Amino acid sequence: MTLIRNPILPGFNPDPSILRVGADYYIATSTFEWYPGVQIHHSKDLVNWTLVTRPLNRKAQLDMRGDPDSCGIWAPCLSYSDGLYWLIYTDVKRKDGSFKDAHNYLVTAPSIEGPWSDPISMNSSGFDPSLFHDDDGRKWFVNMTWDHRVRPLLFAGIALQEYDHTQQKLVGPIKNIYQGTDLKLVEGPHLYKRAGKDGKPWYYLLTAEGGTGYEHACTLARSRSIDGPYETHPIQHILTAKDAPLNAVQRSGHGDIVDTPDGKTYLVHLMGRPTTQKRRCVLGRETGIQEAYWGEDDWLWVKNGPVPSLEVDLPGTRDEATYWAEQRYSFQTLPMDFQWLRTPETERIFHTNADGTLTLIGRESIGSWFEQALVARRQTHFSYDAEVTVDFSPVDERQFAGLTGYYSRYNFHYLTVTAHSDGQRELLIMSSLASHPDGDLTFPADPVKIPNEGKVRLRLEIRGAALQFFYAIEGGNWQDVGPVLDASLLSDECGGHAEHGSFTGAFVGMACSDLNGTAREAAFSDFVYRPIQHDSDRY
Repeated sequence: MTLIRNPILPGFNPDPSILRVGADYYIATSTFEWYPGVQIHHSKDLVNWTLVTRPLNRKAQLDMRGDPDSCGIWAPCLSYSDGLYWLIYTDVKRKDGSFKDAHNYLVTAPSIEGPWSDPISMNSSGFDPSLFHDDDGRKWFVNMTWDHRVRPLLFAGIALQEYDHTQQKLVGPIKNIYQGTDLKLVEGPHLYKRAGKDGKPWYYLLTAEGGTGYEHACTLARSRSIDGPYETHPIQHILTAKDAPLNAVQRSGHGDIVDTPDGKTYLVHLMGRPTTQKRRCVLGRETGIQEAYWGEDDWLWVKNGPVPSLEVDLPGTRDEATYWAEQRYSFQTLPMDFQWLRTPETERIFHTNADGTLTLIGRESIGSWFEQALVARRQTHFSYDAEVTVDFSPVDERQFAGLTGYYSRYNFHYLTVTAHSDGQRELLIMSSLASHPDGDLTFPADPVKIPNEGKVRLRLEIRGAALQFFYAIEGGNWQDVGPVLDASLLSDECGGHAEHGSFTGAFVGMACSDLNGTAREAAFSDFVYRPIQHDSDRY
């Protein structure tokens, strides 16, 4: 056993669902508006994790064009039964205002790598669905339910219904089995079954409460019958940092439980690492882990809890060299680290090339919810450099392409190659500074004229909360452009709705827009992501 520092999945990897099949562990996490949907990581030791698949990768499974920021794929649930992997997920089409349009689906696969089936529609009564396979062969579906009337709760409780896979639909009565505690906002349900000290089985219901911000918590309840009544844990919240504002691990909740082959129990959970005095989590909602144990009272307890520990004993040693390694990307195919936004029709926004370049096809603005050419990877370090070469010949100010530090349509810093209305090529920084709902742009510096021909090298340096752009003309030296900008704005807390309404994390990547509608292309090459290690950035 080795003391391992949280998180185990750094950067934007929230709402973990964990599964063990033999000696293999898998964690599925939410991807929201980023395509393909759902990230599944694999590990042999709970310490070192490798991204192995994003299963929702075709139009029949997922089309998120029009999904607002922080909608799309919420809280997947991964399970294994009957020789199949089962993945439950929600595609949220609206989250603001009184209504939640949240559609729940099931896909299955014989292997974690696929092929994954076309989706089966389950219901649309709420989000955070989960599927439980009982030992008698029956299957049970749970999700939080949403009551737009607020009678008496907006988050109205956890609904249970049987699932018949032969008929491929939910069957029988729907029962509200748990409405949570006074912390409210009950969601994220997972069901488990375990024999008690008396040999009789308990059903356990793990939920999330308190919203996904600094009041977040894991709440446990149990019952002798799957449909309740459920009694709440003696301390209610088995994991939370809500009463420990100085704890290094914050925003802790939305968890799932796994047992190791030797009988140890661990709880994986959502977490955040705030920086700056404004407590902004630029790396988004990450996945952490805690050691847990079953007490003589048949309740699960988090070791040294309920406040989450920064360091946890785990059966492995972390490969630090891989985490801190510089990443140099070539685009003969799209590297696994990269995703794009919303659309399954990738041929309309980018294509990879045999020479290692990536061509982005100028479509809508960087603020579009429908079709924009933006390909990016997660920020997984507090400090890093990113560089890319762009070959782009715009004709006017409505065509622009470049390098962006991106959170959402309302939060980004973007160094673009564009043109003045007279056709003179120039560099222009565009920033959107937590500008919900208007989306107003700011321009932190005057444009910089550059030659009308030739490639341009662009660089973004982030050191904690400070962001600086640089550029170099082909064959020339680096020059800074614009002032030092606030990188902490690329966070949930500034995502347009503060921490309870924005759910992703910071990305860095390439973008191209053509607001003339002529689909002008930009070629990108030699993308580099270089972590910068500081004492304060220990992982």
